[in-house]
Amino acid sequence: MDFTLIVSNFLNPPVLFFFLGMLAVLVKSDLDIPAPIPKLFSLYLLLSIGFKGGVELARSGINQAVIVTLSAAIAMAIVVPIYTFFILRSRLDPYNSAAIAATYGSISAVTFITAGSFLDQLQIPYNGYMVAALALMESPAIIIGLILVNVFTDRSGDESIQWSEVLREAFFNGSVFLLVGSVVIGFVTGEHGWQTLKPFTQDMFYGVLTFFLLDMGLVAAKRIQELQKAGAFLVSFGVLTPMLNATIGIFLAKGISMSSGDALLFAVLCASASYIAVPAAMRLAVPEANPSFYISAALAVTFPFNILIGIPLYEYGITLLW
Repeated sequence: MDFTLIVSNFLNPPVLFFFLGMLAVLVKSDLDIPAPIPKLFSLYLLLSIGFKGGVELARSGINQAVIVTLSAAIAMAIVVPIYTFFILRSRLDPYNSAAIAATYGSISAVTFITAGSFLDQLQIPYNGYMVAALALMESPAIIIGLILVNVFTDRSGDESIQWSEVLREAFFNGSVFLLVGSVVIGFVTGEHGWQTLKPFTQDMFYGVLTFFLLDMGLVAAKRIQELQKAGAFLVSFGVLTPMLNATIGIFLAKGISMSSGDALLFAVLCASASYIAVPAAMRLAVPEANPSFYISAALAVTFPFNILIGIPLYEYGITLLW
């Protein structure tokens, strides 16, 4: 592997600030970011990336390539939680297995955004409509996770499960709703909307991403301790599963003739794990599952792995195939 890709990714300012945040926790610094600010920045990133994706979708139009790409994204969001559930069942109960499987069947918007930054740094073009794939991959994994719980436990007749509330959380969770809504608004307003919001959605973007990743570093480092409850199995799962999912995604991308830039973004979507929307839904629907398992694995293992090693590793594999 060309280690210059890892070095190039590591020397990306947002990534360096992520590890600065982790270092702050490890050396017991009192660095802290007040709670409302990360939430605001998270909403800003979702709005910006969604709006830009909608504009790009308007520019390209909804053609066969877009439909095939989005269909592949939905298929991966359904398949990944199913097969990872059976891997997890070798060590964990069905509740934790379903919650973790749903987490890994869904996506991390920040990992996707970081991959886009990596492609920009390498000057590799990609299509903005990949954001539509991002928006569509969040909810299916939640639904599959809930189905797995009801099939493999004795909760199928439990009237206490509020399916309407769970489905509302899956489809209208704040992050999902804002992302999908931003894509629609970007698509409807097109070039005029882009010129109007460009100073806000484009010029400020990387500064906000840098600050947000600093906070993510702080949060991820604090989660590392909780992994002791899960043991080596879940840590290994958090590293090996993204590589397997990315490999499947890369070959699928090759099979449907994606560009190399789109292939990396698709591989990252397949390889990432949700630490916002899915945990919110799982806490509501599967209280029997331990949040320290599925949140810590996604945030303290898979997220840093993808940010530092995964993205350049997947790009290297794509370079070999393309």
